[in-house]
Amino acid sequence: SKRREDMNFTVRTFDLWHVVPFQKEEIPKITVYLPEEKNADCAVAVFAGGGYWGRSEHEGNGYAEFFAENGITAFVVDYRLRDDKFPAPLLDARRSVQFIRYYAEKFGIDKKKVAVIGSSAGGHLAALISTYRQPIEIKEPDEICVEDFIPNAQILCYPVIELYPPYYHHDSAYNFLGEEQIGKAKDLSPNLLVNEKTPSAFIWHTATDSYVSVMNSVDYFVALKAHNISAE
Repeated sequence: SKRREDMNFTVRTFDLWHVVPFQKEEIPKITVYLPEEKNADCAVAVFAGGGYWGRSEHEGNGYAEFFAENGITAFVVDYRLRDDKFPAPLLDARRSVQFIRYYAEKFGIDKKKVAVIGSSAGGHLAALISTYRQPIEIKEPDEICVEDFIPNAQILCYPVIELYPPYYHHDSAYNFLGEEQIGKAKDLSPNLLVNEKTPSAFIWHTATDSYVSVMNSVDYFVALKAHNISAE
């Protein structure tokens, strides 16, 4: 727990799991940025980008500080990367939403107002947790696992959506899946997973993006609207 004199919020870090499923390297963490004066009873889980190889500081802690400074509780998720392929990152994302809902009363949050925000590869994770509903069995489930893992809203910033050509971001796809699972690319591309229960979305992207094609956002937006999901 920490607080600087120039901060109007406190920062606390917790272990995301009691027993980490499919662990190879990292111990995933979740860091809460709790404003001293709240403007809302909602919360945002933050997934930083980095091609599923790293996590960008300004897309993680930077976003959370902005939310907290404006009275909104934010949770930065240190989801697993690199050698921890699918399903580890998705399980960490699901767990973060369940964690927020389980401790909602403690943090003064309405568990029906939990959004996710992600940038680039983090945007893929935010969209995937919003669309992929297949169960993933883990050993030693606990009371937190009972909470719903589908968020109430998704905010996507220049997201990677498609894990297959022609518009995919190659490094994100292979870092997330690895060579052995690359055949699952379409099964884990959120534009192909949208249904009538997908949460509403706000998406922003620039047409000149040379790193992640804007067609990722365009195709996802079209899929959302085709299923009558509120999207901007």
